[in-house]
Amino acid sequence: MGRRFFGTDGVRGRVGKDPMTVEFALRLASAAAQVLAPEGGRALVGKDTRLSGYMFEAALEAGFVAAGVDVSLIGPLPTPGIAYLTQKFDCRFGVVISASHNPYEDNGIKFFDAAGSKLSDETEARIEALLDGPALTRESVKLGRATRVDKSRVVYQEFCASTIPKGTDLSGLKIVIDCAHGAAYKVAPRVLTDLGAEIIPIGCSPNGKNINLRCGSTAPELLQLTVSGVQADVGIALDGDGDRLVMVDHLGRLVDGDRLLYVIALDRQEQGELRGPVVGTVMSNLGLEHALKGRGIDFLRAAVGDRYVLELLRQHGGVLGGETSGHLLCLDRTTTGDGLVSALQVLAVMKRTGRSLAELAAGMPRFPQVMINVTIRERINPRESGPIQEHVRRVEESLGSTGRVVLRASGTEPLIRVMVEGQDEAVVTRHAEELAETVRRSV
Repeated sequence: MGRRFFGTDGVRGRVGKDPMTVEFALRLASAAAQVLAPEGGRALVGKDTRLSGYMFEAALEAGFVAAGVDVSLIGPLPTPGIAYLTQKFDCRFGVVISASHNPYEDNGIKFFDAAGSKLSDETEARIEALLDGPALTRESVKLGRATRVDKSRVVYQEFCASTIPKGTDLSGLKIVIDCAHGAAYKVAPRVLTDLGAEIIPIGCSPNGKNINLRCGSTAPELLQLTVSGVQADVGIALDGDGDRLVMVDHLGRLVDGDRLLYVIALDRQEQGELRGPVVGTVMSNLGLEHALKGRGIDFLRAAVGDRYVLELLRQHGGVLGGETSGHLLCLDRTTTGDGLVSALQVLAVMKRTGRSLAELAAGMPRFPQVMINVTIRERINPRESGPIQEHVRRVEESLGSTGRVVLRASGTEPLIRVMVEGQDEAVVTRHAEELAETVRRSV
């Protein structure tokens, strides 16, 4: 069975347009309840700070309750917080209302199973198979009920703090924290403060419309300026739902997911805690692969999407993986990508070693990498086009073993991502621009 609505990270789209309508959300809740909790049980529902979150929360609540599922509404909380508390509170499944790093006009719905893991493709297909039918309403005696559990977010805060070595405190560190006006705006500053850090919060004043707006992990320029301006030791940027992380060193330079993964992997190796290979994606920088292999650490590449990184880690018994964008998986600490937990791992290394983030990340060279997004009218496989295939072949021959070409359709937006990587930035840029033009003419 194929999937019509689920992408790489749940269902997502522009609010008010299919599939992100109230009517669809109600049917989705009903279908998910029948697949994930056919005998009833409890579901945990969280969201980010988008204005549309209120209406989708109400629609999902109605669909779940009508299908006989009890609902715990926890309000704004990072996606990984929902994953953790779903398992902690013995829920049948968890739900997050969020479009992650997208603008506030978009929203999305994603699910976790009882173990706090993302649903398999097969399970999502089973849910989609029920979407064409009417929403289920059980007899009155079997209806569910809804309760607010907002104060339970402190349980997640305590969990985050517990993921670094016992006794570690962050006193002496001056940290700028940017929560993208999103789901982590309460919990992230509180965790860092409780651990003793001096914090300067930015992007922590959501109004329903400013999520990810010129802030957060996808727009870290303000964070870079602030870290330099206040002479902070480090900066942390999360995205709207708190599962992405990028950081800024004390010089105001961006440290992306590849370099953060390198820092954590080397520390795990030095502490004798690294198991299995480190897993990146086809978009991970070649410098990460070379740096890890130089330290005797195996590196594998998965398809883009942290769910595929997770699959490969499980297949090979690994515990660390991630994406350049900052989706990092520390499976020896939690079940899913968690921006705050990942940041704490890096901060703990800084405290233990007394080294700056700039020093820790310096061991990973970065190959020039150019990515161009080409807007398309409908989703296609770029590799099925003859002219595109031929152009890719020529570029790959030109780069040889010191470069790569990656073409992939975005799982969340109508885009073809064209990425070229190699040793010479001018050559890489020229190849990327020419290949992007070929894609534009062919779609």
